[in-house]
Order: sequence, then C-alpha cells, then structure tokens
Amino acid sequence: MTVTKRKKVSRRRGYTTHGFGSMKKNRGAGNRGGRGRSGSGKRGDQNKPRYWKANRLSGKFGFVSRSRSPEQKTINIKTLDDRAENLVKKGLMKEQAGSFTVNLADLGYNKLLSTGKATKKFMITVEMATEKAIAKIKEAGGDVKVLVQKNEKPKKDEKPADAPAAEPEEGAAE
Repeated sequence: MTVTKRKKVSRRRGYTTHGFGSMKKNRGAGNRGGRGRSGSGKRGDQNKPRYWKANRLSGKFGFVSRSRSPEQKTINIKTLDDRAENLVKKGLMKEQAGSFTVNLADLGYNKLLSTGKATKKFMITVEMATEKAIAKIKEAGGDVKVLVQKNEKPKKDEKPADAPAAEPEEGAAE
C-alpha cells in the first residue's frame, strides 16, 4: 500500500510567511513577474506568439462567421454524383428510368452546393441550394425542388415593389 506524503504547505496554512522568514521578497507574485499573461513588459507584442503557442486553450482565437449558421449541413454535387450508386443500394436514393430521386433531408443535409459536375440526372428535394447548383443540375437534365426561398434584397437604386410612390409635400411651391 502506498502512503501519500502530506504536503508541507498544508502545515504552513495560517502562517503569513509560509516559512520564508520576513515577507519582503516573497510577498504576492514576488519575483516571478506576475501571474498569467502579465510580465510581458510595456511593449509585449513580441511575446504574443509565445502565449498563443504555450496556451492554446486560453482566451479567444479566430472568429465565427455570421454568414454561415451552425445548423447548415452542406453537400456538393460531386459528392452526390460519386455516392449515387451506393445510396441506391442502401435505399436512401431511388433510381427510375435513368434519373436518381433523392430527398437530401433524409441523408442529413439541408443545403446543396455547386462544386463538381453532374454526370447523372438528379431529381433533388432540398431545403436550400445555391443558384449555381440548381443551374448545373438542370443543365444535366435534372431538377431541384427548393423548399425555402431566399428573399432577395433590392438593389440600392431600385425601390421595393410594394413601396408607395413618393408624394409631394404639402405647402411646397408648385
């Protein structure tokens, strides 16, 4: 049976000096330059990479893109094209008269991206898809049914279709 040795510091609790004699040099952070990231000096920029490397988990690094929500699960046309036969074997995609029918929500994806070339005819149902991806699928003879339509923002010089026409102010000189 191993015996755990009691730490000396536990016996020093209650003492102000912890066995260092007078306080002087052993007060607070003392001679070690502070705690944490302190002590890098007035011009501490040259020390930042050292902190990044030494302690990767502390602080905040990088950024989170606001344009892509974390709920988006994307798939490319190339990936879909390569996996078509395997998905038919697994029963996740149907093949009828040379066209492949698939609902990407069943596969766990909610957005279709345009990377790659469609060599097969696909009939795809998906929540979101890029315009380029839709064009590529239609070019190959397929079709994409998009469940959520993206609202397009009007250009700066265009007025929205439902905006009322500007009326002249009352009392203005005619």
